[in-house]
Amino acid sequence: MRLIRLKYTKWYNILKDGIHKNNPIVVAVLGICSALAVTNKVENAIAMGLGVTFVVMASSATVSLVRNFIPSKVRMVTYMVIISTFVILVQMFLEAFFPSIASALGAYVGLIITNCIVMGRAEAFAAKNPVRYTLVDGFASGMGYTFILITVSIVREILAFGSILNFRIMPATWPNWVVMAMAPGGFFVLGLLIWGIREWSKFYEEAV
Repeated sequence: MRLIRLKYTKWYNILKDGIHKNNPIVVAVLGICSALAVTNKVENAIAMGLGVTFVVMASSATVSLVRNFIPSKVRMVTYMVIISTFVILVQMFLEAFFPSIASALGAYVGLIITNCIVMGRAEAFAAKNPVRYTLVDGFASGMGYTFILITVSIVREILAFGSILNFRIMPATWPNWVVMAMAPGGFFVLGLLIWGIREWSKFYEEAV
């Protein structure tokens, strides 16, 4: 019973770290470029978030499986090959089943390969832990990233287009805030969100 309790406690701590305590965007400040580029619409944010979650889970699990066979000198190149394989799968899936979203996301799906969140989890966690924990860690990091993207996109889509998921919720007289459909608007919303979450959680970086 004690071992079972310890196992579930570790899983819970990994989930909490990825979603809240070490959130990739709010705390680690990773993946900012895609967070600004794809959050003008909620559907784009959902697609990117789920895509990154799948890639980080699949690539981390693969790295964990072969970690004892990867020479240290070529580990980064090996990680890139593994990650790029799963990114290509995500890109092909979107182009086949959601072409409009794939077109809206453009090159940013391919750029998941260079996303620091994915590479960071492979190097910092997957290379040192068994698969069962890397899957939980990948899911937590991906969901932490997705949560922020969706939150930002809800604010931006409402202000920029008066809608959520293309369903209009604002009156016809609503003046669209064009800046919110652009990267500067995303930067403003994301900055306020990061400040608000850090203030609420009392997370402050100490000056060196």
